[in-house]
Amino acid sequence: MELAQVRLLVSDFAACYRFYADVLGLKPQSGAAEGPYEKLSPATGSAGIALQDRAAMAEWLGELDDTATGHRSLVVLRVDDLDDYCARITERGAVIVHGPASLTERMRVAHLKDPEGNLVELQEWQLLLG
Repeated sequence: MELAQVRLLVSDFAACYRFYADVLGLKPQSGAAEGPYEKLSPATGSAGIALQDRAAMAEWLGELDDTATGHRSLVVLRVDDLDDYCARITERGAVIVHGPASLTERMRVAHLKDPEGNLVELQEWQLLLG
């Protein structure tokens, strides 16, 4: 078994696509900016985030509410230089709601939200010296 992706069910597909592609800089698999599905991946690694139009999924499953409420997910992305990455995505429209700050002595984090309110955590792992 292999984890293929984490898929977010979103109501405003185009806004979420722009956020993950244009603001965070993930690479779209096919360029389906209007949906109903797209997988976006970082430049390295095999993991990816997929966006799925919530209404389209509701047609298949018939049990999804029209609007999601509360925090239902946390997308975690690892970056090499947290301060630099936060500066670059802020210039592209991201709003950092927490950090960058140390979470543990080995990890610094920053948090932001996508257009649907899904939490995104950016992590920078640090080597322990000495």
